Amino acid sequence: MNQLTIRSVNGKLLADSREVAEMIEIRHADLLEKIKGYIQYLLNGNFRSSDFFIGSTYKDNLNREKPCYLLTRNGCDMVANKMTGEKGVLFTAAYVTKFTEMERQLSNLHVPRSLPEALRLAADLAEKNQMLLIQAEQDRPKVLFADAVATSKTSILVGELAKILKQNGVETGPIRLFSWLRDNGYLISRKGTDYNMPTQRSMELGLFEIKETSISHSDGHVTINKTPKVTGKGQVYFVNKFKDEQQLA
Repeated sequence: MNQLTIRSVNGKLLADSREVAEMIEIRHADLLEKIKGYIQYLLNGNFRSSDFFIGSTYKDNLNREKPCYLLTRNGCDMVANKMTGEKGVLFTAAYVTKFTEMERQLSNLHVPRSLPEALRLAADLAEKNQMLLIQAEQDRPKVLFADAVATSKTSILVGELAKILKQNGVETGPIRLFSWLRDNGYLISRKGTDYNMPTQRSMELGLFEIKETSISHSDGHVTINKTPKVTGKGQVYFVNKFKDEQQLA
């Protein structure tokens, strides 16, 4: 059984779904489908799916962006609880051990050796906690949005996505967003019949779908109008991407 790596990301301890899939010896794609089902059940039960699974991406050997999930300890518990036999026991033992080791390492990073040092550390922690509370309040609309549409089958127009982004603090409009999507390889930029249509990469990531509408003209001929629409997964993807870019700016 392969080793499991636990990472600390923004104060959360997380495991990569690719490593989890290797440990329990199933295809990563199959684990992703299982997790999508778990997320739907969680949302139906009014639980925050991000307390268990956090959507993410990685680059494969061909430099293509592929989906994955980061699992919290609760997420690993959920996966393990669905397993039986030796594989389930070994996976449970592995992730419990790794999470415990990581928690111990983080708790032992610094131990104050005097009262003044302890007071300074307490003040620093209080300040950090306050900053985290402020950040959590700022992120709350984005988290609620992500939970609401993560498994949604309703797609929206790019102009509607621009409105959602603006509600989440991104200053943009439909024209600027279309331009950004073309410049960054999500929509086709070359002039022609496929102008502003999703690129192959966007379709493979499941960010867009194409809505076809038949238009009957007065002379009897029929034309097909194609419109790119952003999927529920695409809506979460772009909100998170713009949020990350703002943090890096």
